[in-house]
Amino acid sequence: MTAVAAEVGDGLLVHPFSTAASLRQLTLPAVAGGLARAGRDRHELEVVVVNLIATGDDGPELDRAVEVARGQIAFYASTPAYAPVLETIGWGSLHPHLNRLSKEGRWDEMPALVPDEVVEAIAVVGWRGDIAGQIRTKVTGVADTVSLECTRRPDPGHFADICADLKAGS
Repeated sequence: MTAVAAEVGDGLLVHPFSTAASLRQLTLPAVAGGLARAGRDRHELEVVVVNLIATGDDGPELDRAVEVARGQIAFYASTPAYAPVLETIGWGSLHPHLNRLSKEGRWDEMPALVPDEVVEAIAVVGWRGDIAGQIRTKVTGVADTVSLECTRRPDPGHFADICADLKAGS
C-alpha cells in the first residue's frame, strides 16, 4: 500500500506502529519504488509520519501514558500486517504470541507481553519537553510532516506544547 500511495498519491500517512528502523528499512524503500514506477520525484509526495505519544508531567502520569501506549502497541502487534515492523527491531517472535492471544479473545493479557524496549521503539516516550527532539530523531530524513497521536489518552495541553517545540526547532 505504501508503494501504491507513492506511485499515485499526493501524500502518505505512515501508521503510528512504526520505528525509526522500520521507517528506513520498510517505508522509504517502498516509497522509492512507487515513485520510481511512476517516474515521480520525492518532492511530489508529502510523507506524514504519525507518532504514538506517551508523555506526562510526573512519574505516575508518564507511567500511565506508557501503559496506555503498551496496550495499543499490543493490539497492533497482534496484526499480521504489522509483524515486519517488529522484525526491524529484533522482536518478530512477539507477533505470533500476541496474534494467538487476540484470536482467543485474551486482549487483557496482551500488554504484559510487550517489553519496555518495544514500547520505546514504537512510541515516542518521555517528558513533554523531550518529545519534540525524540520525534525529530525518529523521523528525520523520512517525514515531511509529523502528526501526534494518542487517541486512548488524549491531552491537548501536551500536544500544544509539543507542537510549539517542533515549530521552534527545540
